[in-house]
Amino acid sequence: MEAISKNFFLYLSNNKLLDRLAKRFGTRFGADKIVGGETFSQAIPLIQQLNQEGLQVTVDHLGEFVNCESEAKERAQECIHTIQSIAQHQLQSEVSLKLTSLGLDISRELVYENMENILQEAEKHGVTVTIDMEDSSRCEATLEIYKTMKSKYSNLGTVIQSYLYRSCGDLDELDPYDPYLRLVKGAYKESGKVAFPEKKMVDDNLKQMIEKNLLNGNYTAVASHDDAIIEFTKNLVKKHNIPTDRYEFQMLYGMRNQTQADLVKEGYNVRVYLPYGEDWYGYFMRRLAERPANIAFALKGIFSK
Repeated sequence: MEAISKNFFLYLSNNKLLDRLAKRFGTRFGADKIVGGETFSQAIPLIQQLNQEGLQVTVDHLGEFVNCESEAKERAQECIHTIQSIAQHQLQSEVSLKLTSLGLDISRELVYENMENILQEAEKHGVTVTIDMEDSSRCEATLEIYKTMKSKYSNLGTVIQSYLYRSCGDLDELDPYDPYLRLVKGAYKESGKVAFPEKKMVDDNLKQMIEKNLLNGNYTAVASHDDAIIEFTKNLVKKHNIPTDRYEFQMLYGMRNQTQADLVKEGYNVRVYLPYGEDWYGYFMRRLAERPANIAFALKGIFSK
């Protein structure tokens, strides 16, 4: 049933008609419960509110798979504008981005140019940037770009997905770079040739990755709504006396709000992944595909006041 559910929502994520309807009628279906607005300016009051509640934020301008050079440069300028606004409003927020939005499918040179411009601005304002991981076909290129840019800019992170067989090896390769890593299960449809076919295998690999990265002394963002993963992390950091400034929990905006608040009360660092923009539909469907329990969390978030 889990595989059927995942395939179903991944199929919906690529449905162009539903995507157009979502953009047109999004607010009627609760889009404002899962995204921060259509522009970053609209998201600022929400970020301020989350900060007041003790929650840190990372923002993501939704949209990927850009195949036009001018649009890729526009996306880079949007990231730069967001970084400037974060600094101007003194928000406790980082920025997340996807390399396909910056031209990864066009040319590597274009991505490097856009990333240089973004990271120079981020370094100037002390804002951390995380490169989101996409499907496995783009994993190698993403990590190569991350390693190149990380050798020049310290305020840069990326994401490793536990459903890929290669991921523990990737942690070993990244270890010399003092990486800032967000560890997740993964949400793309992948072949059994590259990804674990069963949830338990994905969960066990995520636990192994969390332990490896933390014991390597690298900053670890545990991005999961799964109570078992959260409890595993709590027990691990307690056992090894790992200070709270070496890790954080990350959750999606609009999901598990009470759990986020409880973790803050317990003294843990919690960061909310807050997307904004019109292209929210595909993002939302992939989150539902990621874990069936997210469906219940999402519906509760949408219909609660």
